[in-house]
Amino acid sequence: MGQVALSFVIPAYNEEVFIEDTLGTLDLAVKDKSLSYEVVVVDDGSIDNTFTKALKYARRNGHVKVVRYARNTGKGFAIKTGFMKATGDVVVFVDSDMEIGLNTISKYVKALENGDIVIASKWHPNSRVSMSLGRRILSRTFNLLVRLLINANLKDTQVGLKVMKRSAVDRIFPRLAVKRFAFDVELLAVARLYGLKVVEMPVDLTLEASFKTKEAWRMFVDLLGIAYRLRVTHWYQRQIPIKNTNSL
Repeated sequence: MGQVALSFVIPAYNEEVFIEDTLGTLDLAVKDKSLSYEVVVVDDGSIDNTFTKALKYARRNGHVKVVRYARNTGKGFAIKTGFMKATGDVVVFVDSDMEIGLNTISKYVKALENGDIVIASKWHPNSRVSMSLGRRILSRTFNLLVRLLINANLKDTQVGLKVMKRSAVDRIFPRLAVKRFAFDVELLAVARLYGLKVVEMPVDLTLEASFKTKEAWRMFVDLLGIAYRLRVTHWYQRQIPIKNTNSL
């Protein structure tokens, strides 16, 4: 058993404007659930006052801990670091910009009764999503590539809200290699190798920030790397005692 019922992992890079509001909003969303919980903030080498502000909040709230390293390494590495530091029986990853409505957290945790990992999906029939046409097209295109290259039968992999059982965390995260952009895909690919059940849930989501072409290209390169390790070198399979890899 973990030390707390629920752990939240929040990666942050240059989020000085939002980080304290993020933590305050998260506390308001969770405190009335009568759960023991912690929040792990991972400062991914920020060059602004993200660490100072997060630490200030943590000093006033003992359930918050802040992890920091000097060099910006990538969102995937930050999330892996946070998950490995978390102690909860259930671990939640949530984006620090809080574009996702957190009133759904209790539903996601409850959904673990029917699976090992619960992920938010923009394309769930009950999701309410606001985003530009360009971003919508990019999301659909990337998901198609994921299905073709990774053989992952999921409608969406990239929303910044994922909830996992401790048993799934302990199996998956030591095996992950992607440090930056396509870590979600790698996480779910490894979960599939283990035969873990992934449940997709609806989400209320507003995506206002534009998506940079450079980031899209890096995600594609990461995706190719995952496909290469999965299908050509079988690197993941060598890392894991797997029984059900016939479909890969």
